[in-house]
Amino acid sequence: MDDAERRVWGRLPDGVRAALARLAPADLRTLLLAVARDRAAAARPADLVRRWRTDRFTRPAAVDPRVLSGVEARLWDLLPADVAGVDLSPVAPLGTCAAVAPVSQNRIVTTLRLTEVLSDPTNALAVEAAVRRREQPADGTVHLAACHRVLRAQDFGPGFSAHFRLFALVSSARDSGSGSTQARLLTLHLAYWRTVLATLVPQASARLRLTVLDSPVVGERIADTVRPALGPSTVPLVDEPERRRGRGYYVDAALRITAGDGGNEVELGDGGFTDWTAQLAGDRKERCLVSCLATERLAALAGGPEAPAGADAPAARRP
Repeated sequence: MDDAERRVWGRLPDGVRAALARLAPADLRTLLLAVARDRAAAARPADLVRRWRTDRFTRPAAVDPRVLSGVEARLWDLLPADVAGVDLSPVAPLGTCAAVAPVSQNRIVTTLRLTEVLSDPTNALAVEAAVRRREQPADGTVHLAACHRVLRAQDFGPGFSAHFRLFALVSSARDSGSGSTQARLLTLHLAYWRTVLATLVPQASARLRLTVLDSPVVGERIADTVRPALGPSTVPLVDEPERRRGRGYYVDAALRITAGDGGNEVELGDGGFTDWTAQLAGDRKERCLVSCLATERLAALAGGPEAPAGADAPAARRP
């Protein structure tokens, strides 16, 4: 327990924690909902205005929605035909992130109904991909995309918003050996993000940065399969062997999407291979690639109103 937890439990009578732990999930939910109902009944209009102004979870985004929706419409237009769009729920099952990835539940906004507010669309899409893969033959492939406003519980500091929009891709397929499945999935994601950057921000010195993590064979396939398949582009594919963030979160290889040079570089997105669908499907041979891009940052670079520094904080999806 941290200090805050110790302080709260110390104020309650002995045995309360054990009694709550023994409650059935439905009974615990009933209790918490009753507490929430009583607190809501005590709220006054002035309290709502104060919370609206001061609570980082409730403040509206700074971006112009007309600009943002135009950029996101282009992202959908550029999406390959074999990638299925998914309109995700605002909430996901409790543990959607923490159960498959090294992410603390304290960074996620948990609800009273055994759900959590969506904090990363890639995790939710991985669950949907695992469900769809069960309906396919073993050699099938699932490609999914979603665009969603996500909410994070951790405090990113002044000027950073607790919520931001991400456009995400998730692909899952069974391993066919020698890194060929990873190469196929990686080629699709990189080709798409290249097209997006070349089309929407051709002046932004955008780059796709690639790091081989713990799979030499995937490194070989990147060299002899992925790079030749992608071909030349105004958006270069840059090796980033010095990357450390995301190790232990991603496997095989990871990617970053950046724009600008030197001190002006902005991170637009992130991604990599995970074992999420392998865990969700109970099949160690299942391979999963996730990637996402912060659309508010992309909109600012594409000529829209300038977003506050760090407003979309895509790098914060790392544990």
